[in-house]
Amino acid sequence: MFLTDLCRYPVVQAPMAGGASCPALAAAVSGAGGLGFLAAGYKTAEAVRKEVAEVRGLTPKPFGVNLFMPQTEPADPAAVDAYRRRLAGESRAYEAPLGDPEGGGDDEFDAKVAVLLEDPVPVVSFTFGCPSRDTLDAFARVGTYTIVTVTTPEEAQSAQWAGADAVCVQGIEAGGHQSTHRDDPQTDGSGIGLLSLVPQVRETVQVPILATGGLMRGAQIAAVLAAGADAAQLGTAFLVCPESAAHDLHKQAMTNPLFVRTELTRAFSGRPARGLVNRFVREHGRHAPAAYPQVHRLTSGLRGAAARAGDAQGMSLWAGQGHRMARKLPAGRLVEVLATELDAARARFATGGAK
Repeated sequence: MFLTDLCRYPVVQAPMAGGASCPALAAAVSGAGGLGFLAAGYKTAEAVRKEVAEVRGLTPKPFGVNLFMPQTEPADPAAVDAYRRRLAGESRAYEAPLGDPEGGGDDEFDAKVAVLLEDPVPVVSFTFGCPSRDTLDAFARVGTYTIVTVTTPEEAQSAQWAGADAVCVQGIEAGGHQSTHRDDPQTDGSGIGLLSLVPQVRETVQVPILATGGLMRGAQIAAVLAAGADAAQLGTAFLVCPESAAHDLHKQAMTNPLFVRTELTRAFSGRPARGLVNRFVREHGRHAPAAYPQVHRLTSGLRGAAARAGDAQGMSLWAGQGHRMARKLPAGRLVEVLATELDAARARFATGGAK
C-alpha cells in the first residue's frame, strides 16, 4: 500500500505545526481526494486525540498525523542566555515576558504515540528524526502507514533500514523547519534542491517517495513525479486557504509585495526554518543559537504578542520559496485545480511539450 491507495490524487497537504494545520483543513483536503494532515507538534496528547476525532466527524476519508521527534542534542546554556538578553528589548516593546527555555519536556512524543496506537489513524509521519524500529513496527501492527521526513539520501536510507513505509523528501525550498535528523550549524543553507534530491533518494532506497519543497502548481507536481516521486506534499499552497487556521496576517503576507523573499533562520526557534524576511529575522537571525526547542520556547510569548498587536514584523511567517504563487482558494477546490494542472502537464510531457 502507498498513499496513492489512500487518496484519489497524489496531492498531500503538509502538516504545518504552530497553527495552519487543523481539522477543517485536513478534512477538506481529504474530502476532495487529496490526503490531509494534522500537525501534532506543540500540542498535548489529549489535544491530538480531540483533533483526530474532529477530523473523523468531518470526513470518512483517510488522513494523517505528524509527530515531532524528541530532540536530544544539547544546547549551549551560555548561548541561549546571551540570546535571551538580546531579546530583552523585544520583551519590553511587546510587553510580553520571555518564555522558559527549559520548560515543556519532549513534546509529549511517547504520549502521542500511545494515543495513535490506541486509536490508529491511516498515516503517521515523523519530523526531526527517525523513530526506532520498535515504534515503526508497533504502528505497522495496527495498520498505520509510516513516513519519515528526510533531507538527504543518507537519512532516507536510515529510515528505510528502520522500517518506514515511505520517506518524505524535503528540498531546501520548503517553508517552515528543515527536517534534518541532526541539527548541525555548519550545514546551514547547504541543503539540496528538491529536483536534485528526489532522484538521488530514488537511487538510494526502494520505498515510496513523497516530495515536498516549494511546490505550488500542478506542473511542479508533474515534475517531481517524473523525477521519481510517488506523490507531492504542499504546505504554503494550503496555508492561505480559508480552512487554514494560520493567522490572517500570515496569510496576507504570502502575497504582500512588502515581503519579497524568504530565508532560512534560527531567529524564532533555534532550528533552521524558511520564512519571509521581516524585521525580527533581519535583526536577530544571525545571533540566534542552534538551540531547539529552547529558542522556540523563549520566543513563544513574543510571537503571540506580535500577532495580537497586528505586527507581522515580529511574527514567524513560515513560507516556501514559491509563496508569491499562493492562491486563496478553498482547500477542496485547490486540490481539484492542482489535479487538473497535473493532468495538463502530463499531457504536455506526453506530446513533447506541444500545446
